[in-house]
Amino acid sequence: MKNIVIDLGEEKRLREELSKRTDAEARRMERFLNMPDLARTTGSPIAEVVERVLAIPDFQGFDVIKVPEIVPADVSFDLFDFPANHPARSKSDTYYVDDNHILRTHTTVMWYYYLQDEDAKKRMERGEPVGCFCFGKVYRKDEIDRNHMNVFHQIDGWYLTPKTKKIIGLDDLEQALRAIARAVFGPDIPLKIFPDTFPYTDPSLQMEVEKKGNWLEVLGSGVVKGTVLEKFGVDSSKWNGWAFGPGIERLAMVSMELPDIRLLWSDDQRVKSQLKLGREFVEVSKYPTVVRDISFLVDAKFIPNDYFDLIREIGGDLVEQVELLDKYENAEKFGEGKVSYTYRTIYRSMERTLENKEVDALHKKVEEETETQFSAEIR
Repeated sequence: MKNIVIDLGEEKRLREELSKRTDAEARRMERFLNMPDLARTTGSPIAEVVERVLAIPDFQGFDVIKVPEIVPADVSFDLFDFPANHPARSKSDTYYVDDNHILRTHTTVMWYYYLQDEDAKKRMERGEPVGCFCFGKVYRKDEIDRNHMNVFHQIDGWYLTPKTKKIIGLDDLEQALRAIARAVFGPDIPLKIFPDTFPYTDPSLQMEVEKKGNWLEVLGSGVVKGTVLEKFGVDSSKWNGWAFGPGIERLAMVSMELPDIRLLWSDDQRVKSQLKLGREFVEVSKYPTVVRDISFLVDAKFIPNDYFDLIREIGGDLVEQVELLDKYENAEKFGEGKVSYTYRTIYRSMERTLENKEVDALHKKVEEETETQFSAEIR
């Protein structure tokens, strides 16, 4: 196994440019980039998932590559066959550092960097198979609830081999999926595997595991598309391979039956002491929720995911969920191009009972920033 670290000179330059900006989006991206990488944090179940996957005998000899967290947009989307109209390309779903660079939305971007590694290129020139892992933080604008955060972790693995040595098929995908399931959930975990669709693999498979009578989606994999290999300069008439790239939080939460993704970031020792794969989490205390609603009139170009970011930025891990209660357009009442939104924010601390005055102060700040950042009229 070889550890490869890509030069971060370009990322350093882009982060310096980001630090000079004063807009809310730039401050938000800086904060996300400075958050710890739980996949490399000792004691975190996110890191434990990584350790277990890397230790699987089927993957011995695979390289590990660490790539930038700010990457070119065209590398992330064009090379991976994302259609021009794919939602991931929009600024409502992805954090753009500038017109050409984004906070990485998937660790699959490592394919681009790995194929530039001189040792990997030499092995492929000799007709030798190559395999690689990449893991760490990824960033996507998303809704706010107990299962989603806009910063989370992925682990990507892929394997390329000359077709003269092996034709990769569904059996190989199943073998990889079953090996990961055994490593993360134990040898006796009930599972089922069925066809699915992903942008850069075909055919593709999805795996579900059973927990207390519920079937839960945890991991997909697929045969790398020939068109994608060609875009990376790999002759698809001679090479084939498989790939997978699950969200690590999903694996960890299912393993521990964790009710809230925020618990993975907790510093409360009552929580941290329980965060072990395979150990069912027991609620340390269910503190009460505090609910606040906000209604405002805003331009029709308003992007809800940007608003979720604002609420998360102000409320931090005290925000459990944000719900859209109402969206209403009435040109006669509000004017052309204006929309009324009503959101409900559910506040709950994982560690203590919140006071109304504390939540009131947060909610007041949300109102003020809603007016400032979105030119909204509070109703």
